[in-house]
Amino acid sequence: MEPQEIKKVIIPIAGLGTRFLPLSLAVSKEFFPLVDKPIIQYVIEEAKKSGITEIVFVVSPKQKMILNYLKKDPELEKLLIKRKKDQQLKELKEFEMVLSGISISFAIQKNPLGDGHSILQAAKLAGNEPVAVSFGDDVMDAQEPALGQLMNIFKTCNAPVIGLKSLPKDKIPAYGNVVVEKIATNLYKIKKIIEKPTPEQIQSNLVIVGKYILTPEVFTYLKKAKPSQKGEIILGEVFDTMLNDGLPLYGCEIKGEWLECGDKLKWLKSFFYMALKDPVFGKDLKEYLKKIK
Repeated sequence: MEPQEIKKVIIPIAGLGTRFLPLSLAVSKEFFPLVDKPIIQYVIEEAKKSGITEIVFVVSPKQKMILNYLKKDPELEKLLIKRKKDQQLKELKEFEMVLSGISISFAIQKNPLGDGHSILQAAKLAGNEPVAVSFGDDVMDAQEPALGQLMNIFKTCNAPVIGLKSLPKDKIPAYGNVVVEKIATNLYKIKKIIEKPTPEQIQSNLVIVGKYILTPEVFTYLKKAKPSQKGEIILGEVFDTMLNDGLPLYGCEIKGEWLECGDKLKWLKSFFYMALKDPVFGKDLKEYLKKIK
């Protein structure tokens, strides 16, 4: 059967951001900056470059910042024109162009009950078709957009695809580790998923990144999934159930630099990475860092 073209992405951003307290009391973590853009804009831009035309945001009931960010502000545009702020107006128009051609909808997650539960809230909006998923705290600096890389794999396998990256062994226990069979360069058949393994349980150097292609079968399993001991529905555990039932899962080792923003130190490292290679600010920042060493 010919695989369906993927035009829709689910972006879960309903988390509490507790690792960023007290800053996250005022600013949702997806709006922390990477240079002069919030994290979420990189996620949106990647989706657009991958050919996505519809975004479903999964948000908490109190999350208003994303609504304000995505709507046009005619009064601000008038003020910029009046004050001859040409550069600022240009930057605002460029962001508006990112959103052009994309329809946006929202699903509500009332309580933070796991990544699988978050994705499940978008099931009706996903419809009976394959969709991409991109979490709001994983950015890829890649020549070919990360979701696009996963979509290319999906075209050949017509089954769920999980984004993977290679890590040093001492870092792996903080992630979901995978047992794999290599099929081709960057392409793997996934045999088993081990959530936060002990050093003895590590089976490969590959861990799961927060980017996926999901088929309707995944949502069927999510609906039937039993909560963990913490009361959460975990996507990795649902995948493992699918594997035990004989359903195929594939992994794509994404080409590009993985910029994690899930805690303060990872976000700061990602900020410096992007800032120092920025064409506008990078050179001056490098010179400044030399002075303050």
